[in-house]
Amino acid sequence: MAAASEDNVYHSSNATYRALSSPRKADQEALLGKLLDYPAPGLQRPEDRFNGAYIIFFCLGIGSLLPWNFFVTAKEYWAFKLRNCSHLASGRDSEDTDILNYFESYLAVASTVPSLLCLVANFLLVNRVPVNVRVLASLSVSLAIFVVMIVLVKVDTSSWTRGFFGVTIACMAIVSGSSTIFNSSVYGLTGSFPMRNAQALISGGAMGGTVSAVASLVDLAASSDVRDSALAFFLTAAVFLGLCVWLYLLLPRLEYVRYYMRPVAPVHVVSGEDDPSQDTPGDSSVGPGSGVIHLVHTPPLGPILKKTAGLGFCTVFLYFVTALIFPAISTNIQSMHKGTGSPWTSKFFVPLTVFLLFNFADLCGRQVTAWIQVPGPRSKVLPGLALLRVCLVPLFLLCNYQPRSHLTVVLFQSDIYPVLFTCLLGLSNGYLSTLVLIYGPKIVPRELAEATGVVMSFYMCVGLMLGSACAALLEHFI
Repeated sequence: MAAASEDNVYHSSNATYRALSSPRKADQEALLGKLLDYPAPGLQRPEDRFNGAYIIFFCLGIGSLLPWNFFVTAKEYWAFKLRNCSHLASGRDSEDTDILNYFESYLAVASTVPSLLCLVANFLLVNRVPVNVRVLASLSVSLAIFVVMIVLVKVDTSSWTRGFFGVTIACMAIVSGSSTIFNSSVYGLTGSFPMRNAQALISGGAMGGTVSAVASLVDLAASSDVRDSALAFFLTAAVFLGLCVWLYLLLPRLEYVRYYMRPVAPVHVVSGEDDPSQDTPGDSSVGPGSGVIHLVHTPPLGPILKKTAGLGFCTVFLYFVTALIFPAISTNIQSMHKGTGSPWTSKFFVPLTVFLLFNFADLCGRQVTAWIQVPGPRSKVLPGLALLRVCLVPLFLLCNYQPRSHLTVVLFQSDIYPVLFTCLLGLSNGYLSTLVLIYGPKIVPRELAEATGVVMSFYMCVGLMLGSACAALLEHFI
């Protein structure tokens, strides 16, 4: 099994890659390097006993997205609070009505902008602030924010609705930023580990989405008070954040983890064909045969972008197509039998066929990469598969998307089609995006793995931003 055998593979510690005759061997060479990171004399490569590190990284992956997902999932609670806790917005002034009607758009802005800023900040802080400080600080900040939100659940905010709106947006911005720093830092950290650990972290993120989708369904079916639902969401998020703090502190106690977290000097290692003066202007590097190590405070962005250009394109395009369809287009596809009065074709249709099904298919696709990692990082098939996903866009548009003014043809007049297309969207997104994300930190020197993880996260954010923006435009053409 690939996941089990991954620990027996040595990992690259330099950036020298040679073109080989065999495509499969070339992919291996690109991924693992020729000069290998051999264990120090007398230092044996330990095993991940009881899959302890894998489980911890999986749980950290859940913790990286579950709080944010719960924050967004409680949309009925936000609507209740912003209706002044007593009546609908119809009798209120235009500003309050605007806050209620466009609240999700405000949340999207409060989520996206801080994420991008924090990614840039995290890249600059990679060699300045220890990863332990960044991870624990971001978790602590998120935990503090959710404590504040838990307190506000039972507080009557009817006399200061606009103030509550401001507090909510600020909390969303802080949670989004701290989650981004936490996720990108831990993801970068896994670059020093075998690929199965990065796969565990990424799959954990998909599990967070699945759990939140299930929680939303349970809430929809059983809850009678939106405040109780929000309290349950926020308490669960706070407890899981506390669990993540404990698990991260437990991580260095594992012999397997201590081996892969051996100190590495923050240097830029270049191949014999590279010119250090061109790749890192203003920074000293390790010259071929010089034997001199110079510390670099900011990771060299140019070489990282050069090495990850192909994978970066795949990452951007994969998340662009996903964000173009999910959730803007897919949530507006209605059942062909909506008029029958059945709750399964009205109340539960979108939560089941869109949110739960997509997140579960995405999780399955990510988990498959624990056993299968093809195509390789240098394969031309990988960007080809990423580009092929654009065919999913017209398939969704030709389902029963409502309302529609310009595109009047509904070609797929059965509820089975959006189910199949959503499964295909989720599986392809999970499998291909996980491949490119676990490959990224492996095709650079080990000392640049964490910085490369931040860059790969930036690619992902760019794809999501472009997809969301184009989805808003696409809706006007349907």
